[in-house]
Amino acid sequence: MRLGNALLHVSGCLRRLPRASSPFRRSLVRFQSSSSSSSSSTAVLLQKNLAQRNNSLFNYGNDTLRCTILDSQGNVGIPSLEVKREDLISMHGLLPRDLRKIEKSRKKDLVPILLVRENSIFISLLTIRALVKSDQVILFDSVGLSLESSAHRTFLNDLTMRLRNQDVNGIYKDPLPYEFRALESIFVSALSNMSAEMKVHLTLTRGILQDLEYSITRDKLRFLLIQNKRLSQFHKKASLMGEMIDDLLDQDDVLSDMYLSSKQVGKYRDEKDHTEIEMLLETYYAHVDEVVQTVGNTISDVRTTEEIINIILDANRNQLMLLGLRFSIGLLSMGCALYVASLYGMNVENYIEETDYGFFVVTAVGVISMGLIFGYSVRQLHKLQKMTLTGSSKHHV
Repeated sequence: MRLGNALLHVSGCLRRLPRASSPFRRSLVRFQSSSSSSSSSTAVLLQKNLAQRNNSLFNYGNDTLRCTILDSQGNVGIPSLEVKREDLISMHGLLPRDLRKIEKSRKKDLVPILLVRENSIFISLLTIRALVKSDQVILFDSVGLSLESSAHRTFLNDLTMRLRNQDVNGIYKDPLPYEFRALESIFVSALSNMSAEMKVHLTLTRGILQDLEYSITRDKLRFLLIQNKRLSQFHKKASLMGEMIDDLLDQDDVLSDMYLSSKQVGKYRDEKDHTEIEMLLETYYAHVDEVVQTVGNTISDVRTTEEIINIILDANRNQLMLLGLRFSIGLLSMGCALYVASLYGMNVENYIEETDYGFFVVTAVGVISMGLIFGYSVRQLHKLQKMTLTGSSKHHV
């Protein structure tokens, strides 16, 4: 801004110069045009980079979403298949706002959601976002989660096995319908990942708490602060999942609408007839609540340790202050004795030096005054140190 104003001022002054200075004026105008063109090109480049980033995150460029489709037999279709939003909305009876969770998904998205529509169930749980139907499951690719990761492969294999529902190694078929088996696989994967993450957080937190019992250093306190923030974030994520399941259990009409296979054959259930899905959700709610309680107890231990550390630091600080006060009291007492000595060190007649006992009297007066002042100050300091929970020591204040 200042450079532009300076250039305008110089150009105005050049207009009043004679013709001989026209080459310099042309070079200055050329410099102004080059600077303005460079700033405009920088703005255009920044806009292109932002647009490219948005397209890579949300896939806004071609109005499609990447997903993986599993059929009624659990067979996996083409991975990362691009499907238009309009097709998803029209074919599966969704609302445009239902896709907002998919389009703006992040790897650290904390808010879980489960929406029940006429012929589908949309669930967003940690890094899993899926659309469950009575004969089809659509898994949306989450940003930041690699499809080649071991966690994703394990989840996909478990989901495929549950959807096929075959007798394998003496294990009988699951009597639950197709959509409930898909939801069960999603909950199992989310809870297994949450339990693994909880073990990592608990191991790190308990390790640093044990180290603080032997020595308190700055690096350990800094690491404890960082770990406490991560643990609080994980506790919030688990609490939101538990609240989502708890709210869902309180809605009988939503639970009865989750029987998509029954509705497909024209059999609509009563609002109170939802035993299977209620027992399924109750089981996973108990696991989530256990995780929340465990992490909450660890956070309480961290806060207790922080309070104890603050008490220890305050006690050490008080000891240093008391040590400084004792030194100050000693210097004050010594100053009184030195004052008496300085009075008799002046070059004036005081008639004491002519006596035989003058030195001993001055020395005794200085030492006694120093001892009296030191003893009185220490007594007052000890009175201030006494702390009681009653009002019996008000006269000491």
